[in-house]
Amino acid sequence: MSENPVALAVREALKKVPVPGGGNLANYPGLSEIIVTPSALALAISVEAGMEGAFGPVRAAATEAAEEVAEGRKVLVSLTADNAPAGAGKPGAPPPQAAPSAPRPVEGIRNIIMVASGKGGVGKSTCSVNLALALKDKGLKVGVLDADLYGPSIPKLLGIEGKPAFRDEKLFLPFEAFGLKTMSIGPMVEADQAVVWRGPMASSALRQLLRETEWGELDVLIIDLPPGTGDIQISLGQSVAVAGAVIVSTPQDLALIDARRAVNMFKRMKVPVLGLIENMSYFVAPDTGVRYDIFGHGGARDEAEKLGIPFLGEVPLHMAIREQSDAGAPVVFAHPDSAEAQAFSRIASAMLEAVPDLSEGHL
Repeated sequence: MSENPVALAVREALKKVPVPGGGNLANYPGLSEIIVTPSALALAISVEAGMEGAFGPVRAAATEAAEEVAEGRKVLVSLTADNAPAGAGKPGAPPPQAAPSAPRPVEGIRNIIMVASGKGGVGKSTCSVNLALALKDKGLKVGVLDADLYGPSIPKLLGIEGKPAFRDEKLFLPFEAFGLKTMSIGPMVEADQAVVWRGPMASSALRQLLRETEWGELDVLIIDLPPGTGDIQISLGQSVAVAGAVIVSTPQDLALIDARRAVNMFKRMKVPVLGLIENMSYFVAPDTGVRYDIFGHGGARDEAEKLGIPFLGEVPLHMAIREQSDAGAPVVFAHPDSAEAQAFSRIASAMLEAVPDLSEGHL
């Protein structure tokens, strides 16, 4: 398959960007595929550990060169030391042993909370947006970052349409929906376009999306992580200062096994685990009011006790949650007095107790 004309133009422009040790970036073995979407352009530069500083000017020059031919697209140039190819970096010198950088906060954001799940299909993204709205209803300034680059759900859940805007400084301007500031790669790609990025490139691009969005002043940013325990989760957990992580599971044994893996991942990264949410916990028949524990009952509560983490609460399985999610109007906004919305409100209150700084004054 031939390369996109814009990508070809970028590759040609990168021939003018020199790299340490001689040569140009277009022919550098650590240059990734150039990804072009309707409103963004992304590429990654892989280097040997310890060479990030030497390649900082290369990244800046590459960004400038790409912007000249990107036809108005937002340019994301990532610099990563993960899985660098043999020969990348400075020839003839052994790769220095670089100490891992300490996690850094994001300007203007007082607290970052990650919402994760060990497996897909447990309603993690739905929980993310409804928890964000529940926190907003308690008086906090809240944002949501869709970190699932391969399957972004936040635009659908919040009814977001159109391409993101940029400021003069080339910062993303976040979308606003229901009083939340939000950013996702979803609106930047066509509905049927697959995002085919290797782990290091996806992680670096997401960090850039996080730090180059003009969030303003937020009390909390909810990051909706992709399912599993992959590169994106580990990269963000190690590079971004977070207040904690919330794990979403269903009562099923298989989901709880994967939730346990997610908890252990965060513990290894020294990220505080704020607690476990049991989603799709039970079903109450609308005609009889009888409760049915379709997937079993109490599994997440018991698992949280075994793992020594808080159990944040149960969210019922209700048709309104699915219907409102499909309509782009989350249930906490559309039916704030419903039992399911109140479940999210109680969980948000538990999160406020777990992170006292959330409620100790605003920015």
